[in-house]
Amino acid sequence: MKTIIALLSLCFLWSPAFSQNNDSTQLTEMTKLSFLVGQWEGTGYFEYAPGQRRTFTETEDVQMKLGGLMLVFEGTGQSKAANGETINVHDALALARYDEQSHTFRWQAYRADRGALSTVESEARVTNQTLEWGFQDNRAGKVRFTIKLDETGAWSETGESSSDGQNWHTFMVMTLKHGQ
Repeated sequence: MKTIIALLSLCFLWSPAFSQNNDSTQLTEMTKLSFLVGQWEGTGYFEYAPGQRRTFTETEDVQMKLGGLMLVFEGTGQSKAANGETINVHDALALARYDEQSHTFRWQAYRADRGALSTVESEARVTNQTLEWGFQDNRAGKVRFTIKLDETGAWSETGESSSDGQNWHTFMVMTLKHGQ
């Protein structure tokens, strides 16, 4: 009986550590990303080489999860092949969260690419209705993506690369509106 009481006492002592605190710094910081929550759809283009653009349609499903502690992005892009067939050109999942220890937003992105999974984990910057994240790529150099709401409330995203970190080349532009 003493063992059971001791175990129950430990459970009660630990429970505050596992309960959700609605006043946490993480929750407060994550509200800065709430502008992205919802169903989004629109169009964009990738520029693989100067003057060689491929257009696509995109859908993004963005949801707060884990009581508001994580933002989950699920994006799918489709384009028309030369034969007229619709093909997936973008199939991705991303997670955004606030790391209370480092006082930074963290970004984890996963993309299906020809039967393989590519991943990126980086710091993200969040300012007034803007999310920016990036990484170092062996071929392209520095790569960054910036998502922000434009004056009409549309999701405006650019992808840029730079070999020197000073001069940036835009290789992707996308504009999405809240879905119906």
